[in-house]
Amino acid sequence: MGSAKTDFRIVILASLCLIIVILISYQQVVSFDFVGYDDELYVTKNLNVQKGLASENLKWAFTTFHAANWHPFTWLSHMLDCELFGLNPTGHHWTNVQFHIANTLLLFFILFKMTGALWQSAFVAALFAVHPLHVESVAWISERKDVLSTFLGLLMMGAYYRYIKAPDFKNYLLIIIFLSIGLMCKPMLVTFPFVLLLLDFWPLKRFQYKNYYLIQSERTTYYGFKGIFRLILEKLPLFILVAISSGLTFLAQKSGGTLKALETLSLKTRISNAFVSYVSYLLKTIWPSNLAVFYPHPENTIPAWQIFGATLVIAAACFWAIRTSKKYPYILVGLCWYLVTLVPVIGFVQVGGQAMADRYTYIPLIGIFVIVAWGAVDFFQKWHYRKIYLYGCALIILLAFTAKTFFQVSYWKNGIVLFEHTVKVTENNYKAQNNLGTAWGPVDIKRSIYHYKEALRIKPDYAIAHYNLGNALAKQGQTDKTIEHYLEALRIQPNYVNAHNSLGMALLEKKNYDKAMLHFTKALKINPKGITARNNLANVLFIQGKSDEAISHYNEILKVNCEQADAQYNIAYVLSTQGNLDKAVLHYKEAIRINPEYEKAHYYLGNILIKQGELKEAFTHFAELIKINPDFVQAYNKIGLILFKQRKFKKAKVFFSKALQIDPNYTDARNNLEILKQFL
Repeated sequence: MGSAKTDFRIVILASLCLIIVILISYQQVVSFDFVGYDDELYVTKNLNVQKGLASENLKWAFTTFHAANWHPFTWLSHMLDCELFGLNPTGHHWTNVQFHIANTLLLFFILFKMTGALWQSAFVAALFAVHPLHVESVAWISERKDVLSTFLGLLMMGAYYRYIKAPDFKNYLLIIIFLSIGLMCKPMLVTFPFVLLLLDFWPLKRFQYKNYYLIQSERTTYYGFKGIFRLILEKLPLFILVAISSGLTFLAQKSGGTLKALETLSLKTRISNAFVSYVSYLLKTIWPSNLAVFYPHPENTIPAWQIFGATLVIAAACFWAIRTSKKYPYILVGLCWYLVTLVPVIGFVQVGGQAMADRYTYIPLIGIFVIVAWGAVDFFQKWHYRKIYLYGCALIILLAFTAKTFFQVSYWKNGIVLFEHTVKVTENNYKAQNNLGTAWGPVDIKRSIYHYKEALRIKPDYAIAHYNLGNALAKQGQTDKTIEHYLEALRIQPNYVNAHNSLGMALLEKKNYDKAMLHFTKALKINPKGITARNNLANVLFIQGKSDEAISHYNEILKVNCEQADAQYNIAYVLSTQGNLDKAVLHYKEAIRINPEYEKAHYYLGNILIKQGELKEAFTHFAELIKINPDFVQAYNKIGLILFKQRKFKKAKVFFSKALQIDPNYTDARNNLEILKQFL
């Protein structure tokens, strides 16, 4: 009884230590910004997510392939964060850290329950908590899917242990529920039915291992295989869930254009990179240096000796694990855990342009940590003072990893810091150069252009860099060069919707309306629900005097998303030019309801209200406009006119004078002030 009580106290103490060490490693993230790498897809430019858990957004979450993924519960998680924290990154970061703490504690408790080995379980959890390779999964807001899916996966493992202790339908249903939700967070969990089979082998010992190997009778051998088949059959519903998730993931990746064809990367190249990556992850696990957010795929340039060496290492490790599986079953389980759980992201099915990614190790490294924790105890078994060696080595390793993690976390402060570090620790990293250009864009356009050009120097056929460089040159007014880069982006990637849109806008600037319309139409053909392209097309139609056609397109936008402020504003503007002021007022008000800081909507609505004699209401819109933008000179002039109509001449003078103070060359305000002098 006393031992159980002592164990409970030690478990609580170990849990507190795990929480503290995570907070020490990750507490700085609460002051970090979004990094601008997928964050705009998931949060900062995703209106569906920003509007929170509204019913239409719930439907969107379960039906969209946005960001080339189907992970509805990840979307719901981001929506909830936006409900709670808005676009303040502190709350979003803190949620990731909380999930990492929860995952660490769950891993500790589950391993302890299954094995009864408290200190080995605590050490595995501690390595999981502070290993530098896990920083990417925790410090990157867009990688919420990683920590969230792992949380559900570990809950599934806990439910599985409960089911083994009490095998009834209710407990099995919990396994199905946790796996289903986990797959709807990230399809990384497709290997978890295999993980449960590994746990059956060790530590749960459900494989009839001894009977099968020690007694070679035909009957016992049959019973052993029968037992294994029963364990596989037990997990059949889980494999069905995995098949469904894999199919949906394939469709999502295909629709997003992220899958690489065999013509781009041959099967031989993929297998070679996969084997080298397996070993590279292990090396980075032991010595986590030069960690980066993106490692460019080497394609067919991997040296033959690396491929041969990696294959030899993996084959030798598998042979050794099988050879020692009777005495040290945790080695086989840990190695298979590592190899199997990496399969979805190792590159056999290539998604994106990376060779490997730190975030992919969040679940797989648990297997390696298990080998280290239990292997160290066996290694030091016959040593004198073995506890001193064990605890000493464990402390040194954990302190070193905690320090490294703390510094690795600091690189996630913002996009500039992150990608400058990535460029520094990798070679020929075209994506890091491109993203560094994007990060510098709002701060220093010249540096931004430099990094886009560096990306193109490394990879001349990188369509995204051509597009981004075109955008940067557009800000400098270099329209001809802008068009050149948009055209090059489209030559490389003909279905690049954003490039069609932006090229159309550049041509519009040169008053080449027909060609602009052609590219907006192409963008719409590629993505019929594209709001930006339809809005731009409608704008061109309006410029060409085709107001009714323009309104038709704006209405199509509102059918897709009735909360589009720009479409509401544009309809209002067209209606006002047609003299339909009452309807225009309704649409301007809708635009302001959707976006209370929509400056032009406030301004033009105020103008109409003045015409309609609604001076008091017009005044409130111009006053609100001044709050939004204190330098909006026309708003001061309009308020001055309203006050003049109300015969409040002295107050009108103040606002006319303020307009001239902001812009001394503003003729309307100067003329109004001259007229006003006659009444003072």
